[in-house]
Amino acid sequence: MRIVVTGGAGFIGSALVRHLVREAGAEVLNIDKLTYAGNLASLTSIENAPNYRFLKADICDRAAMAEAMADFRPDRIMHLAAESHVDRSITGAADFIETNVIGTFSLLEAARQYWSALPEPERSAFRFLHVSTDEVYGSLGDEGLFAETTPYDPSSPYSASKAASDHLAIAWHRTYGLPVVVSNCSNNYGPFHFPEKLIPLTILNALAGRSLPIYGSGANIRDWLYVDDHARALDLIASRGRPGEKYNVGGRNERRNIDVVQAICALMDEMRPGAGPHSGLITHVADRPGHDARYAIDATRLETELGWKARENFDSGIRNTVRWYLDNEWWWQPLRDGVYSGERLGVLKQG
Repeated sequence: MRIVVTGGAGFIGSALVRHLVREAGAEVLNIDKLTYAGNLASLTSIENAPNYRFLKADICDRAAMAEAMADFRPDRIMHLAAESHVDRSITGAADFIETNVIGTFSLLEAARQYWSALPEPERSAFRFLHVSTDEVYGSLGDEGLFAETTPYDPSSPYSASKAASDHLAIAWHRTYGLPVVVSNCSNNYGPFHFPEKLIPLTILNALAGRSLPIYGSGANIRDWLYVDDHARALDLIASRGRPGEKYNVGGRNERRNIDVVQAICALMDEMRPGAGPHSGLITHVADRPGHDARYAIDATRLETELGWKARENFDSGIRNTVRWYLDNEWWWQPLRDGVYSGERLGVLKQG
């Protein structure tokens, strides 16, 4: 199996590449532009593997994508390259439209050109997996879950750009017959997570004795999915998912943001005790504009049709994650020093 992974130096992408190279034994070409969140250090464990290669390229460059496909001749494309941080999309939406919408269009066209020229049975066996987010569905109330049939209702520039790319992917299946499968996942967490996101930011701020910012009251709810469970799900969806279908991926681990931070504080008290409880560092700050109240995924189709099940619950996954950050300063310290130091993002200027 020869697989192109776009965005394979990112958080979820690197977990997928490590899984495909080590566990699945696939031949993998990782295509990544290496923006601020792309980090080849996340792939040191497999960088010298004979079944892994890396190409620095931009998915918006259709000629480069066409050349890569013609040269590597993939059986499968797994598309994860995206701008993904809601806060950054609030103050810099253009990058999200460029990468997530224009980039996905460019990649779909390059893939269609490549796929159309394949002989049978390679043409029938080919798959294009478009990896997306549950944020395209908008905000849930106190009850209910996002299903694959939930209408789209995005709230942020980020989720709107991902909704647009989802629609493009499905349209390329319906119009051109390109064998596209779409996945929509809940919030991921785990090792190698860029420290702008809630969980790694909280761990590293707690370690440094810095304030732990909580948007608003902290009552916003997310469904947390351990990244290695997601990587296994993506491999399964690309292998056995039905073209033209969507598969939701969720960990069935709903938590309020304040409870996530409190859980991290308790683990930090246990693993790296300080002068007082780390929960004393919690600070409530002004809420994010357009902050969705609750996300929760119904992963029944994935679980019943494809037989996937999450291996980690939130308690085991968050313990693994805190321990990993405490043990792997070599990975995150250069990012804190030179790329992102923990400042708040996405603040709109008044007046």
